[in-house]
Amino acid sequence: MARILLGVSGGIAAYKSLELARLATKEGHAVRVVMTPTAERFIGEASFEGIVGAPVLIDEFERDPTRGAFPGDPVPGHDPIGHLEVVANADAYLVAPASANTIAKLAAGIADSMLTTSFLACAAPRLVAPAMNDRMCRDAATQANLATLRQRGIAVIEPEEGDLASRGEHGVGRLPEPRALLDAIETVVPRPSGPWDGLRVLISAGGTREPIDPVRFIGNRSSGRMGLALAERAARRGGEVTLVAANVSGPAPPGVRRVDVETAAELADALAREFDSADVLVMAAAPADFRPKRAAAEKIHREGTGGFELDLQATEDILAGLSTRRREGQTIVGFAAETDAGLDRAREKLSRKGADAIVLNDVSRSEIGFESGENEVVIVERGGEHHVPLASKEAVADAILDRIEALRSGSASRAEPGD
Repeated sequence: MARILLGVSGGIAAYKSLELARLATKEGHAVRVVMTPTAERFIGEASFEGIVGAPVLIDEFERDPTRGAFPGDPVPGHDPIGHLEVVANADAYLVAPASANTIAKLAAGIADSMLTTSFLACAAPRLVAPAMNDRMCRDAATQANLATLRQRGIAVIEPEEGDLASRGEHGVGRLPEPRALLDAIETVVPRPSGPWDGLRVLISAGGTREPIDPVRFIGNRSSGRMGLALAERAARRGGEVTLVAANVSGPAPPGVRRVDVETAAELADALAREFDSADVLVMAAAPADFRPKRAAAEKIHREGTGGFELDLQATEDILAGLSTRRREGQTIVGFAAETDAGLDRAREKLSRKGADAIVLNDVSRSEIGFESGENEVVIVERGGEHHVPLASKEAVADAILDRIEALRSGSASRAEPGD
């Protein structure tokens, strides 16, 4: 995990920096915070200290009780110069929010506070996230200052468009959400090598739509959130992730290659093209089991019909078909969304589909059903079951990936090619 130095300048968006510190700490990063005196007008240092577990630095002449160390690291035996030591230990330095005034100082190399002094002395990757009124953001001086920072190799996280702090104002100048800020930090921090480095991971997500006519379809309620979480966490581990998304509205996670499909046939074709080069397949999508034999070319109108019948045919079993052509070294994981007798059906599906594991989730429970941000699953393998208790879908995704890692390392029973 990384040592993140977070600089907070004066602005109403400072509340998002507090959430960023919480999120980064929760995900295992060590965080130190430096603030400008103006930032204290918007948020208190005690709030940050309670979250990150380390003192906040504001004055460059103020003694740092931890002597530049990050949470979890040993405190030096000597008393170093504060603004030099804290950046020497940092893996990345993000200023968020970066006010127009702070951006101007950073561009000019002014060192008049703990934030600006430490920024000037930092050799680690540096990022700034501007946040201000849209008129201040568009001003030529601000844009010139940002251009100067970019020329020096400092990453500028572009502000978003939306409602601004001033009542009734809308425009570009909003600080991105904490998740996006943390993603930006993690892209510039060197990550230690691990078993997922270079692993080619193929993940499907969402639910297919089978057309009845140009405006109607047969579909299901899968949102794709579990597949997105799996793609995001696999990419974080170093995997080369391809996401085949069936009608998924959310954006692909950073670093993930996305292929969009709509029908079960399109999903099958896309996965077939990608499967041979994949090391891991996680089939989290919910393809339709049936589709209309014929889709009407024109909209079917209700008037004068008295109703109509749909003639359905089964779609192909995508997961079973891919399993028959698996090569040695591939790992295959399927999903089973059930409402009753789920464990028995998951065990049967594990055998019938030739997978290494089936992830069972009970969609009859509203708290973990479709569109929920949480999930609770049982990972069914040949060697037994692994219960993953109720948690965020990101945490559940990590648990699933941990089991995949165990399967690939040989510490769990795997299916053989052709099983």
